[in-house]
Amino acid sequence: MPIPDATPAPIDHVAPHRSPLTKLIGLAILGAVIFWLYRSYGASLNIKSLASQEAELRKYYHDQPLLVYSIVFAVYVIVTGLSLPGATLLSLFCGWYFGFVRGVIFVSFASTTGATLAFVLSRYFLRDALQAKFADKLQTFNKSLDQEGAFYLFTLRLIPAVPFFVINVVMGLTSMRLRTYWWVSQIGMLPGTIVYLFAGSQFPNLKTLAEQGAGGILTPPLIVAFVVLGIFPIAVKKLMQTFRSTTPPQDGNE
Repeated sequence: MPIPDATPAPIDHVAPHRSPLTKLIGLAILGAVIFWLYRSYGASLNIKSLASQEAELRKYYHDQPLLVYSIVFAVYVIVTGLSLPGATLLSLFCGWYFGFVRGVIFVSFASTTGATLAFVLSRYFLRDALQAKFADKLQTFNKSLDQEGAFYLFTLRLIPAVPFFVINVVMGLTSMRLRTYWWVSQIGMLPGTIVYLFAGSQFPNLKTLAEQGAGGILTPPLIVAFVVLGIFPIAVKKLMQTFRSTTPPQDGNE
């Protein structure tokens, strides 16, 4: 199997000029959409509301699987893309609803699509203004991206010390290419997705979870899943530090 090229991906440093009025109108529309979505559907993204419809949800999935996948995918992308609360609950829900394997595949692509949407929105609406205001800081950040390339984002994805929505927005302000951002996020978020989906797949039913909370459904596999979720970032950080200390610096003239 050929080894992927580890050379940092080229980065486009030219940002297209956009009319301030166009961006202001776009932000107003986006804000109105977020407000409407949260007012209309925010209350339904809680465990009690989902538990009250558990039988109907199961039946609907059995009768219309493609429609269900499409609806849940759209909801997941909107929640993560617009940084609305509920992404963790949705991940656990998908593990319970779709099962572990199908849920991992589904959430992996849905979460990456949502993160990419947030990246694009940040680049379109915020990049010009914030680059003008924080040019020096972003220049240093872009220099780190030039030196480490995709590996820099990969490290951030594996070690969630910074919330993912912050990574999405900040990366949109940089000069990283969209396709690089997408595939690195797809790979980097996969381990965390696997743990969350495994935890969700261990839920016996939503009613028990709503009535007793997490303490009422704890099983040895579920405990192991959450322990792994807590230890994983620390282990990855140590591995990354070891990798960087043993990797010789690259000669920029090569």
